[in-house]
This record gives sequence, C-alpha cells and structure tokens, in this order.
Amino acid sequence: MISPTQSRKYASPAASDRLVFLSTMFTADDQRHMARALQLAAQGLYTTTPNPRVGCVIVRDGTVVGEGWHAKAGEPHAEPLALAAAGDRAAGATLYVTLEPCAHHGRTPPCVDALLAAKPARVVAAMQDPNPKTAGKGFEQLRAAGIRVDSGLMEQEARELNIGFVSRMTRGTPWVRMKVAASLDGRTALADGQSQWITGAEARRDGHAWRARACAVLTGVGTVKDDDPQLNVRDVETSRQPLRVVVDSRMQTPLTAKILGPGAIIAAAGADVPRMVALRAKGAEVVVLPNHEGKVELPALLQELARRGCNEVHVEAGHKLNGSLIDEGLVDELLIYMAPSILGDTAQGMFHLPPLKSLAERRNVKITEVTQVGADLRILARLNPVGAS
Repeated sequence: MISPTQSRKYASPAASDRLVFLSTMFTADDQRHMARALQLAAQGLYTTTPNPRVGCVIVRDGTVVGEGWHAKAGEPHAEPLALAAAGDRAAGATLYVTLEPCAHHGRTPPCVDALLAAKPARVVAAMQDPNPKTAGKGFEQLRAAGIRVDSGLMEQEARELNIGFVSRMTRGTPWVRMKVAASLDGRTALADGQSQWITGAEARRDGHAWRARACAVLTGVGTVKDDDPQLNVRDVETSRQPLRVVVDSRMQTPLTAKILGPGAIIAAAGADVPRMVALRAKGAEVVVLPNHEGKVELPALLQELARRGCNEVHVEAGHKLNGSLIDEGLVDELLIYMAPSILGDTAQGMFHLPPLKSLAERRNVKITEVTQVGADLRILARLNPVGAS
C-alpha cells in the first residue's frame, strides 16, 4: 500500500507503475529484513488475539541490533521489545515493522511514542494499521518528527498473516475459514452421520494447527449430537484455547456434551429460561440471536464474535450449517482435506445448498493452495461472489 502522503503525489497508479515504484524504493536488504520481521511476527500465530501478529527488526550500519515480536495481548508490542534490545543503537537506525506502529492507548502505551523517543532515521512498515484508532496516525506523527517512513514492502504477506484482524477492523466481522474433511467424491459422513474418521491422522493433526490459530471454533448442534466433539486444540502445542461456539436454535445441546464448560457459547434463537439455566450450570454462556425464521441470525453471531475480539473463526460443522453459512455469503475461505476414498451418493455432502436454476448461479472459488498431508490432499480456496468467474 502506498502511504497517504505518497498517494497524493502518485494518484491512483496502475498496478505495473506501483510495482516499479516499490522496487525503486526498497533494496534487497530491505526485503531481507522485512522477511525476518514477518518470520518473527508469525511466532505469535497462536497467541496474540485479539491483537495483530507483529514483528520488528532494527538495523544500524548494516547490522541487526534489535528484534522483537508481539506474543500476547497486554504484553509489550514488537517495537518496544526491539528498541529495548537495541538500546542507544536505535538512534539513527532503520526500523522494519510488519504493521504501522500504533498511535493509541490500549493495554500498553502507543508504540509510536517509543519510536519518537528512540529517534530512528527511517521506519519501513509492511502495511498501514487497519484499526481506525491508528490508521495512518502513526505514520503522520513519525513524519512530523522528521523520521522517514516508507510503507508497502511485503504488504500482501503481512496482510495474509493478519487477515482476521484486517477483517474485524474493516468489516466488523471475523475472517471465516470453513474446514471440511471429505472423501474423493465430496462426502463428509455416511447417511446416518458417521464421519470418524474420513481423513488420516496427519490431516487431523494439521487441522488442529488451524484450530489453534483461530479465536473461535464454530459448529452446529447436529454435529454435537452425532459426534460429541470437544472442538479444542490437542494435537499441537498452544497456550490458548479458542472459544467453542454451537449454533443451537432450540438449545438442544445435551447437558453431557463434551463441548460444554468454560469457553463454550450456545447461540440460540429463543429464550427457554430453564434450559438456559441448565446450560449455564454446565459452564456455557448462552446468547440469543433470533432471525425472522426462528433460527439463529448468523451474521449477528459473527458480529457478536467480532465484538468479543475474535479475528478468525474456524468452522467445523455438518453440511446443513455449512450450506447456510455459504448461502448467506459468510464464508471467506475453505480448508478442505480430501481423502483417497469413495463413499457414494447416499452419504452426506459438504454443503447443503438450495438447488440452482443454472450454472450461472454457481459459487466459484479461487484455489490458492494444494498440499499433500499424509495420504490426504489439503485444498485452500477463497470464495468469490455468486456468478463470478
């Protein structure tokens, strides 16, 4: 992204012009140090929520003098940690950071204040902070103090690392990633609901890593009844468990369900007070979000999760809830594990959707990655609007 000051000078550049401009602004050393900052930021993949994942590298006279990365909300941000490591050597140095230094008070003081006190000569940021509380204000303060600011280096990589934070700040909803384990013919369970296990152990372990980076795991009451899942992170090391959210219009979640307990949220459509009391006694929180059909208002549920600081929501549900989420345009990304097996037409599919009148109504996706995980294929795909090519 070209900074606000640069955008006034280079109004609405073509993509090719922007690439030329960026290539002349940044050197190979700039790219190497920003790549290291992104590598540091990724160390907070499982822990920083609701904050963004941020890394920082400070370089003086060609030598790295300080590094830092944000680990957890309430703890120091990447820039103060790197500045502390650099000490007096930060003065006159170049600071590489994956996100614009914050300019607002939160649980910690503004990072831009620490930079102004340290007096680096140059700040290179991958992207502007999408948080309206900062959104360019950090850059403005640095420039006003005579510090050179260049932004846009490896912006796409930085945006992908914080795709949920960007979504929450700009759309008011989390980034929704739907995980599906399916056979080669796209079946997720037998007709009676049996689904354990379609994919292999390696794919299931990989799925836990995606759970771990999410702020909440979302499922439906049908899955709870059929599989009695825990929906927590077990197969990878993490210091934080995501929220567990059940879409349960009539509050039918069994009181013996493994998913209940602290950190569980039951999203209901009606206020059955005795049932609410019983679920709360099991440690779950109940939120009532009805729509006009007497079901859970799914967009409102995502907005509620965003209000609680959820950046990424990981869906592991049955074909009915999967279909509803896709039909309402609420899914951003598909994470599909495809097993080398065939279950046949009587088995359940991935997404229960209304019938199409023509192929023009199909929901197209953009496949971004195909990787073999054990014996299974992992497919990542982004959803496009209905009818888009």
